[in-house]
Amino acid sequence: MAVRNMAAGKDVREAIVKEIPSAKVDAMELDVSSLASVRKFASEYNSQGRPLNILINNAGIMASPFMLSKDNIELQFATNHLGHFLLTHLLLDTMKKTAQKSSREGRIVNVSSEAHRFAYSEGIRFDKINDESAYNSFGAYGQSKLANILHAKELAKHLKEDGVNITANSLHPGSIVTNLFRYNGILRGFCNTVGKLVLKNIPQGAATTCYVALHPQVQGVSGEYFSDSNIYKPNSQGQNMELAKKLWDFSMNLVK
Repeated sequence: MAVRNMAAGKDVREAIVKEIPSAKVDAMELDVSSLASVRKFASEYNSQGRPLNILINNAGIMASPFMLSKDNIELQFATNHLGHFLLTHLLLDTMKKTAQKSSREGRIVNVSSEAHRFAYSEGIRFDKINDESAYNSFGAYGQSKLANILHAKELAKHLKEDGVNITANSLHPGSIVTNLFRYNGILRGFCNTVGKLVLKNIPQGAATTCYVALHPQVQGVSGEYFSDSNIYKPNSQGQNMELAKKLWDFSMNLVK
């Protein structure tokens, strides 16, 4: 588990081991909003010589007020997309070696959202990523979730071209009762009351992620978007391979 809060990670690890005594779980510190933290984590992981079969890019913040990351990038784009983009890039060689050595398909899973449909009208605001005057908290969240889909699509293309036995997909986990709504008082209040009746609980919310990461039926499937454990169509921007390539190049430039 790559976790920002090591104390919370320790509690989760203990809870897992208590329920499943045979589980082997480690927690390592990672703050995906910081490129330095991503580089430190990836360097430590790669130097340990561990295998890496499955990478689930799951961290996120939602609809936060305008803030910049430590790298001076709008915080939702930095946390939800760019940190995962760099992390995946830095761990890819280890994943390739594992896939080859184990003869088992590697899987990269980006947890996106149906909120990608509420991104800014142009999809990704390449020239206005840090423009506070044009910032909309939900538009920026949608932009970052659209970026998750486009990243998986372009990555899947690269992996196929390289002939590597690794897939890359994205998914919508469903609307779940978690602390993702901490920046929005109205949504947080809804989640804590009515939400408990109509939203998914955490196991239900994790189901599609686990399906895409583990299920034999998904073998060989790459570059797709899933919802409720089925392939689902993202919006037209989420299928735009020119936009995906542009985002890839833009992101590579930001993490240099």
